[in-house]
Amino acid sequence: MNWIVVLQAVYFVVMLLAIVQVIYDSRNTTKALSYILAIVFLPVIGIVFYLSFGINYRKRKFYSHKLLRDEQLRKDVKTQSHEASDAAWNSSHFPVKYRNLARFIVNANISPLTAGNKVTLLRNGEQKFPELLQAISHAQHHIHIEYYIYENDQIGNQLADALIERAKAGVEVRFIYDDFGSYLIGRELIARLQQAGVKTSPFYRIRLHALAHRLNFRNHRKIVVIDANLGFTGGINVGDNYCNDTVEKGPKLYWRDMHLRIEGPAVAFLQYIFISDWNFCTDDSLALSAEYFPEKLYGDDLQPQMVQMVSSGPDSDLPNILFSLLKAIHTARQRIYITTPYFIPGDALKDALMMAAKSGVDVQLLVPLDSDSKVVNTAAKSYYSDLLAVGIRIFQYEKGFIHTKSIIIDDDLVIMGTANMDIRSFDINFEVNVLIYGHTLTNELADVFAEDTADALEIDPEAWLNRSTLLNFWERVVRLFSPMM
Repeated sequence: MNWIVVLQAVYFVVMLLAIVQVIYDSRNTTKALSYILAIVFLPVIGIVFYLSFGINYRKRKFYSHKLLRDEQLRKDVKTQSHEASDAAWNSSHFPVKYRNLARFIVNANISPLTAGNKVTLLRNGEQKFPELLQAISHAQHHIHIEYYIYENDQIGNQLADALIERAKAGVEVRFIYDDFGSYLIGRELIARLQQAGVKTSPFYRIRLHALAHRLNFRNHRKIVVIDANLGFTGGINVGDNYCNDTVEKGPKLYWRDMHLRIEGPAVAFLQYIFISDWNFCTDDSLALSAEYFPEKLYGDDLQPQMVQMVSSGPDSDLPNILFSLLKAIHTARQRIYITTPYFIPGDALKDALMMAAKSGVDVQLLVPLDSDSKVVNTAAKSYYSDLLAVGIRIFQYEKGFIHTKSIIIDDDLVIMGTANMDIRSFDINFEVNVLIYGHTLTNELADVFAEDTADALEIDPEAWLNRSTLLNFWERVVRLFSPMM
């Protein structure tokens, strides 16, 4: 009996220490409360879960190492970033109302506002992969490629063959893949790339003894930089399921996604992100030399698109992507159209959208009818009632799975990239978003949004708000744990 008392006392102390650790480590109150609930109401399991997936390693040696290695890069880029931005936001093409948004990104993320870019929307893998393969085939000096998911299938091998061909021609090729997301890439494909001269590295290798905490932080970026002036980023990973016209798999789920092809000085920030990640995960440190960057970070008016990028991750001082979205939403006057596969916005973003709707802004949300995660889907639905109650329209995509991550603000701002509208993307994953200021791309993406909502079922607010109390309660219970998803 005494042993039972001793064990209970020990467990109580361990539980208190875990709770103290949660409070110390979490800057997000909602997230901290979720972990505390799990620790208190799930004995042992809650503590193990937090130790495995919840500890914020932002200040630990793992990420301190990355921050130190990035510091010189930050110093080298900062001056150029401010100079380029000063020139760009005085351009007649820049919407003045976004000056504070652009200034925030420059100050928080040292990401320049750049003029003189050409940005092309690419729909689905059917448009992305031919464009990417063609661009790679013309590479002359270097190809830098970074993906969350890279699969050893038809598309994956086509891209690998293109990289190998360029490497054999003397082009520098560097490839980063997330060791968790790209677990199907296979040793044979990596070996084939390396034998041809392609330099490869996982962002951070997962080993069995360290599986728990490293699984929680994922490099969710999709970045390609070719010869310093051409870049690709967006939602599309490398795999057959991202391309609806692959022949090997036959009938499969229709995959709806978007990507960006960017040409111009804005590519410099994608290059900066890649070099920062490369220097962290390898011993082959790259310098910010002229051969990897354009001579200047601003272009002329021949290609007037104004572009700025924002990145965030466990190595960021602030949740830059979340803050940039909040600032953009508060700037909206006419419309906010959001497409996202995962919608767990947290209170700040949910409240911002509700405030916009109550201010007369047309707010519309397009999400999948069925997510690939039932738990995430259930948690997302718990937010719908509050949004519908203030007049926000919600569409559920029926044609397949919509994986696009985009926001349209009024008629002069598009935000698109790798970040989902969920707490994981805002606080845990390494992500990058692109902001395109101006009318051209906004109008084009608005047409795409209209086409996609035509393939969706709009939620009837009255029917939704009158659903069973038990169902609403269950969704809200799952929502309590949403900060941990």
